[in-house]
Amino acid sequence: MLALFGARKRVADERGSINIRSDSHVLVVGDPGLGKSQMLTAVGQIAPRGVYVCGTSGISSSGLTVTLVKEAGSGDFALEAGALVLSDMGCCAIDEFDKISSEHSSLLEAMEQQSISIAKGGLVCSLPARASVIAAANPAGGHYNKAKTVAENLKINSALLSRFDLIFILLDRPNADMDRFLSEHVMALHSGAMASGGGSHFAAAEAAAADVSEGSVNIKQWLQLQPGERIDPIPPLLLRKYVAYARKYVHPRLSPAATLKLKQFYLELRKGHRALDSTPITTRQLEALVRLAEARARAELREVVTEGDAENVIEIMKYSLFQTYEDEDGMMDYGRSQMGTGTSRTSDIKRFVERLHRISEETYNNMFTYDMLLRTATEMNLRFSNFQDVVDKLNNQSYLIKKGPRSFQLTTF
Repeated sequence: MLALFGARKRVADERGSINIRSDSHVLVVGDPGLGKSQMLTAVGQIAPRGVYVCGTSGISSSGLTVTLVKEAGSGDFALEAGALVLSDMGCCAIDEFDKISSEHSSLLEAMEQQSISIAKGGLVCSLPARASVIAAANPAGGHYNKAKTVAENLKINSALLSRFDLIFILLDRPNADMDRFLSEHVMALHSGAMASGGGSHFAAAEAAAADVSEGSVNIKQWLQLQPGERIDPIPPLLLRKYVAYARKYVHPRLSPAATLKLKQFYLELRKGHRALDSTPITTRQLEALVRLAEARARAELREVVTEGDAENVIEIMKYSLFQTYEDEDGMMDYGRSQMGTGTSRTSDIKRFVERLHRISEETYNNMFTYDMLLRTATEMNLRFSNFQDVVDKLNNQSYLIKKGPRSFQLTTF
């Protein structure tokens, strides 16, 4: 929703000033069958200028950006716009984002500078691509591996990952209540027995919205349906007009309270990531917070970003960061970079793998027996409670490949 509404447009009036991106980019990573494609299809229909593309349909870099064609009659070159240019001032939904790995480099300029430069066939020009990119991707291997980071699961360049304001990870975990609700919804959908909408939920929703603005109820509790609660969804056509009206006429600005709230949260993030081996928190995160807070106010047609909007956005950002930092044991490991390797650089396992790489480079041999691995760990004074579990973990994370009963091959990244 926040990516659909977008932030206030900054116009560079002064000479020499730069344009600041006002569109948020969102990446959804998850196991197959969780409805990511359905969500992107709905986004393409609701956005005032929405373009939906799928990575499995043979999309190319020229299909995303700009292609150069020769006209039949005159033989002159002409430009044909791709998906990002066609979705200017709108939203571009890219499904199966991991399947277009060879075309990711063409997105770098469009996602940050909001323009596409081309120099082909004697044509040198720059086209606007001021669009929000909402992408969905399936992890390599079919299932998301929490022992690895987002970059390792998707095999996506870290420079491209840093351009996404929010990254959400959807895991298909068995849950008795959710499974029952989902099965009831699907069966009612197919049997045509969906309950007709009523307006009884609006009073409760408005009361909950007031609580959220005061910071007493978190977003997850606010969005959950209560038992017996009926919903009356807004028709897609009306919602499309609402988004278009908000984007054209509403230009919210930060209030002093919201500015202080966002700045304090950013400084806390920077303070917690001063270690040399931690994930870099840059001004991109601060600009993302500002963009999302303005979009939150614009969704309610307000010209001022309140402190409640800032708290909502901080909660969403915390949830996104928690998912990218969480390791396979459910613990927060700030040494894990969403763009780097899966294990923390300060951990003993990381030092152990680096020592193996050094030995492999010195001996020109990447094959190790179990005894050689144990001897190396002993020389480094590493105390593992069960060394066999450590070797199995490295094998599962593809750092070591089992070649025989007690022989392993070290992989290079």
